[in-house]
Amino acid sequence: MPRRPMITFLLVLAASIAACAPPSGDQPAAGAAAASGEVAVVTSGGLAAAYDALAPLFEAETGIRLATAYGASTGGAPDSIPARLERGERFDVLVMSQAGLDGLTERGLVRPDTRVDLATSSIGLAVREGAPLPDISTPEAFVETLLAAESIGYSASVSGTYVSTELFPRLGVAEELAPRSRRIVSERVAAVVARGEVEIGFQQVSEILSIEGAAYAGPIPAEYQRVTTFSAGIAADAANPAGAQRLIEFLASEAAAPTIAESGLEPAVSAH
Repeated sequence: MPRRPMITFLLVLAASIAACAPPSGDQPAAGAAAASGEVAVVTSGGLAAAYDALAPLFEAETGIRLATAYGASTGGAPDSIPARLERGERFDVLVMSQAGLDGLTERGLVRPDTRVDLATSSIGLAVREGAPLPDISTPEAFVETLLAAESIGYSASVSGTYVSTELFPRLGVAEELAPRSRRIVSERVAAVVARGEVEIGFQQVSEILSIEGAAYAGPIPAEYQRVTTFSAGIAADAANPAGAQRLIEFLASEAAAPTIAESGLEPAVSAH
């Protein structure tokens, strides 16, 4: 090849390579490709309302599709997060109670250095919309409301486990309430309350506010309250860890905090 055409060819080739190279400071092309596509997520009910509102915003901002499943952080329900994992279902991101996520981390199912706390949640009381709101403003009034209720529902996850196995025995009413109490599996307690199947129901506040037909009576008294932290982590066998990391950063961001707060949770970012 003559010298001048050879020089021209090399200049064109160099320009083409430069155009394809990532800008300085950007992730390599392979990393960008790994972060795109789809991220598989499983979330427990505590953060589900906020997540459902935030997911479309994340997809629009990043172009990453979210494939989402739901399940309790604990408990033996077939759709609980531990049960899903035991069946071999695979996810990139797990959003659940901190205690539940820590347990999965100890079992080697979650990468230990990826956990990020997203929000805290209190336990609230739900009644059917239109029913009188019971007085639970003091410990004494709370106990009276329990004893007067014809039926009581509680979740199969973190809040319900606490209410049924710790709080009721602590109050000395466990035996009396047992015949009138019902553990709600694979469904929001407030949804069962809304249908009139139980008179009052206990669950995370964020899981009550989003249910049509249910009314929020308020949080249980501070003396009896159990605050739960909800966290996110990346699965040990995640197929898209880069995309998973972007989602967790988004959920933990200041931009996501107002939506999390509107759902009845306290965003962790507010404590930073």
